[in-house]
Amino acid sequence: MAETRRRKPGPARGALADLLKEIRACRHCVETPAGAPLPHAPRPVIQASHSARIAIFSQAPGARVHKSGRPFTDPSGERLRDWLGIGADIFYDETRVAIAPMGFCFPGYDGKGGDLPPRKECAPLWRARLMAQMPAVKTALLVGSYAQGWHLEGAAMKTMTQTVANWRAYAPDYFVIPHPSWRNNGWIRKHPWFEADLLPALRAAVQAALA
Repeated sequence: MAETRRRKPGPARGALADLLKEIRACRHCVETPAGAPLPHAPRPVIQASHSARIAIFSQAPGARVHKSGRPFTDPSGERLRDWLGIGADIFYDETRVAIAPMGFCFPGYDGKGGDLPPRKECAPLWRARLMAQMPAVKTALLVGSYAQGWHLEGAAMKTMTQTVANWRAYAPDYFVIPHPSWRNNGWIRKHPWFEADLLPALRAAVQAALA
């Protein structure tokens, strides 16, 4: 595979438990922010374990997830589970599936009412340490350009569309997809190969990783 950030085994399960406690207590984006502080109280959302075989690396929680404290508790989550070919029972089983967005907290809204990008503080603080604690991951789903840019490094293409079109170069270690939001319905219609070719391969890789 081209240059990507590889997952290196960490020391022990206890180290991951300690790290998750740190992440869930994090307040860097309000106490020492990189720019304007988070406009609300932090509520980091993450699901991870030492044994997870599937990892979902997405962008950042939305408002509904910020309220629930559980990843993908929205229509995007329903679509994502359909894309993966798994039900909520497996999706929310942290021993099998890890869910770690690039930004752990809902970043707030931009001037047009859309979600802001992931906070800049998160990845430098936590990402490498977290990746080192998930050695069992067989297939990682990179949802959106922020996750793709970080995990693929120089192997990512200039645009998300180009990266997703080049999905075979990263699979089965990584599957690159757009965000499952309704906002991307037009993109999906414009690129029929996504549902015809990529999704069947993704579902097969998920089943193989979970077997």
